[in-house]
Amino acid sequence: MIRTLRVRDERWPTAHVFTIARGAKTEAHVLVVEISQAGVTGRGEAVPYARYGETVEGAMDTVERLRPAIEAGATRGELQDLVMAGAARNALDCALWDLEAKLTGQPAWKTAGLARLDPVKTCVTLSLDTPEAMAEVARGLQRRPMLKLKIGAAGDLDRVEAVRAAAPKTRLVVDANEALSFEDLKRLAPEFARLDVKLVEQPLPAGADEALEGWVSPVPLCADESVRTRLELETCARRYACVNIKLDKAGGLTEALAMKARAAELGLEVMAGCMVGTSLAMAPGVILAQGAAFVDLDGPLLLAKDRTPGLRIDGALIHPPGAELWGA
Repeated sequence: MIRTLRVRDERWPTAHVFTIARGAKTEAHVLVVEISQAGVTGRGEAVPYARYGETVEGAMDTVERLRPAIEAGATRGELQDLVMAGAARNALDCALWDLEAKLTGQPAWKTAGLARLDPVKTCVTLSLDTPEAMAEVARGLQRRPMLKLKIGAAGDLDRVEAVRAAAPKTRLVVDANEALSFEDLKRLAPEFARLDVKLVEQPLPAGADEALEGWVSPVPLCADESVRTRLELETCARRYACVNIKLDKAGGLTEALAMKARAAELGLEVMAGCMVGTSLAMAPGVILAQGAAFVDLDGPLLLAKDRTPGLRIDGALIHPPGAELWGA
């Protein structure tokens, strides 16, 4: 067996400035890994995330450190013990899933134990902005099944009210990205319930969410920054109704699927989430999204252009990836 590993970084401009409570971005700076063997190549894409102290340069260094093991034939299972969860492991893990599918002729979704791979409906994310600007965007998206609003600044209730007025029938998810205090949340949650918000994502800082234990929220709460791998799930089950599983946090599809199974055992609903990236990063997420209560795989929709070939996305409907993209 002869394997070769290639790693590079790519920059993909966003369609508009994408703003959350922590800051703004104008591009997705991604890590791409390719693993070739026996004439075929498996690919994986990941987004190193500054929130967890990651950089693209650091992730590339991690991949290079693992080169000898990967080129010697390390498996996905062995990879979990070679490097901690994060973007570098995600890119490698997803490339190994893709490689395995191409070498065996069995699509990744079958290897994952699924009977079939169905299209999924993603939410569309509204960048943090003024209530008027967010309402204008929502008005154009009001036929989408679900919108996710970024909040985390003065006037948050005005933002949600404006979007609800502009999109009266769509499901709404509110994402604070750790920007609220517990007092803010207790004040806002009944108002969000009045506006028929279905979920509030990561309202409090991850290190301060113990305040949620024993408190009954009028709107279900979802952990994002508070959960990365299975290690945090039992704690989250005492504080949240839902967990946002992202491949970049979990370190790949292998751990993400294990998280999903454990979350179900703990009675937690799942959001299949993403960072801002191209269709190559979203494709494994379509497997994770099967049966998830919430799907947030709109990364390519936030870019000025996606990679080609990419996922087929009709409005909010994401079709399973073709063999030319990933996983088959």
